[in-house]
Amino acid sequence: MTKSVPHMRSRINKSMFQDIMSMTFKRLNPFYLQKNPVMFVVFIGGSLTSLICLRDLLYSIPFHEPLWFTASISFWLWFTLLFANGAEAIAEGKGKAHASSLKALAKEIKAHRILKNGQEEIVPASELRRDDIVKVQAGEFIPSDGEIIEGIAAIDESAITGESAPVIRESDSDRSSVTAGTRVISNSLLVRIIANPGESFLDQMIHLVQAAKRQKTPNEIALQILLVGLTLIFLIVCATLIPFGLYFHDKISLTVTIALLVCLIPTTIGGLVSAIGISGIERALRKNILAMSGKAVETAGDVDVLLLDKTGTITLGNRMPVEFIPFEGVDIKELAKVVQLSSFADRTPEGKSIIEFVQKNYGNFIDEKDIANLTFIPFSAETRMSGCDNKSLSVRKGSCDAIQDFIEKKGGKRPSNFAQVTEQIGLEGGTPLAVAQNDKILGIIHLKDIIKPGIHERFKRLRAMGVRTVMITGDNPFTAQTIAEEVGVDTFLAEATPEKKMKLIMEEQAKGYLVAMTGDGTNDAPALAQADLGIAMNSGTQAAKEAANMVDLDSNPTKILEVIEIGKQLLMTRGCLTTFSIANDVAKYFAIIPAIFVLSLPELEALNIMHLVSPHSAVLSAVIFNALIIVILIPLALRGVKYRPLGAKSLLARSLLIYGVGGILVPFIGIKLIDMLLVNMSLI
Repeated sequence: MTKSVPHMRSRINKSMFQDIMSMTFKRLNPFYLQKNPVMFVVFIGGSLTSLICLRDLLYSIPFHEPLWFTASISFWLWFTLLFANGAEAIAEGKGKAHASSLKALAKEIKAHRILKNGQEEIVPASELRRDDIVKVQAGEFIPSDGEIIEGIAAIDESAITGESAPVIRESDSDRSSVTAGTRVISNSLLVRIIANPGESFLDQMIHLVQAAKRQKTPNEIALQILLVGLTLIFLIVCATLIPFGLYFHDKISLTVTIALLVCLIPTTIGGLVSAIGISGIERALRKNILAMSGKAVETAGDVDVLLLDKTGTITLGNRMPVEFIPFEGVDIKELAKVVQLSSFADRTPEGKSIIEFVQKNYGNFIDEKDIANLTFIPFSAETRMSGCDNKSLSVRKGSCDAIQDFIEKKGGKRPSNFAQVTEQIGLEGGTPLAVAQNDKILGIIHLKDIIKPGIHERFKRLRAMGVRTVMITGDNPFTAQTIAEEVGVDTFLAEATPEKKMKLIMEEQAKGYLVAMTGDGTNDAPALAQADLGIAMNSGTQAAKEAANMVDLDSNPTKILEVIEIGKQLLMTRGCLTTFSIANDVAKYFAIIPAIFVLSLPELEALNIMHLVSPHSAVLSAVIFNALIIVILIPLALRGVKYRPLGAKSLLARSLLIYGVGGILVPFIGIKLIDMLLVNMSLI
């Protein structure tokens, strides 16, 4: 289970609160507010009502609102603006808190740099350059991002991922990448530096999570256009009310007009839209997913097609033995002993798992005397076999055709049911390895991809979200189909190469689909870059991480489900609060319009369905509600609307019912309660 990073928990402490307050007031700067047209209108309204209040305080003019009324309107407009700024400041403050805690990892580390003559020198990590070689002993910190070129060690990555359990990193594997700030627990490593100062993954994390000048995403820009359009429409409407009032001999003050404008424009979503976007990135980070931009989080919510590597994503990783099948006349323990001898020098993951399987199920057959008298032959891609020899013994384990060639050269023949057994294993989606001693094949090792528990349910949830899943594998089509049917993916790409992955992604994109892909290898980098959403594993190569627009710090490819849910949650939150904000305006319209014209047009009293006490009470209650609703919705904007994997129609109906109908009803109740409170407190 993924743990949240202890030092990244987003609790608001005293220092963080002071920073949030500072950011909130600094953003009253009109040059900053002009980026948000809705809040800029509120700023203009607050400034004008403040000037009117000052004017009424100093001078007496024929027509003006009561001083207490103008002052109250001015106060609540500034209150609205401050809490809208505060919502964004809280979201950004959490990111800055993450960055501060990450900076603690970027402390100056001493590194043992290996010189060309083989000697060591101790230098600060800041002096390391790309392609430098450093030696890291047990207990020391990795000074910069690198690739292990020699050694195997347990690494404590809890400072980055929050996971307390150490992970194994070793050279010449897909887990050779190490990250600055992590600590070596055992053994020692030779590491080739792959980043110059300021370019490490930790530096990128710090920059990304504290980036205050966040670019707007396409959906945010579209929403901004909608908000600007609505603001202009209501600005024109409110501007025409003044001559309309004069025509009916009912003067409408500038204070009331400003209050009406602020209540009718979508101030709720206008004040929360930035906070929603920033908190989406922060929620991803809490899941140990580093999003390179807000656009990446949004894209996750719109993904149509998901490509997943079979190995390590759908399966546990490497193939593992599930049974030994001896041929006629061969005892199972005799076969197990030969399997252990032939696998002793096989350092591949499959070889290691076979040794573990033998020891767990049959015991240990090798002692020091055997080792001393044998010449071990490691597995190689050329021979596709491993084994050992002495004067009278020659044992081998490897691919079926390689073992068959091996015994035939010694004058042996394969068992009569050899082809039948190997074909049956292939039909079941497994991989057969043959085991031979001298000129005789003793039996077959059945290797199988172990499906990760719960993966079938995950694919069902993705399908419920409307996401089509594609399994990517290098296996032959028959084996790929067997595994695809077992785990429940929609389709598969067998015998996949980097070129085939790229072609598939481009074909899906040409159909108008948004494509996501996970990967960790250098050969995945082109496809990760081509995909609309590329998610690289933190344990993967630097090339993969640079090509992707998200990095999973836990290196758990199945977390793509959480990534998509976070993206959909962000889009849902923005959509629901936009619906609520616009629906609010309907109720506020019924509160203020009758109040403004009820004296000149008594017929409008029929629209005063809330039976508000007076025009001043109606306007002030609406303005107060308009401000307080932003405060109430800040936690929801930061937390996000809970996502449920329902169809688009069901989600739309649910959103309209809760946030559309609710957005109409809540203001009626809220404004009436505020009106009653103002009267009972004798403020009206």
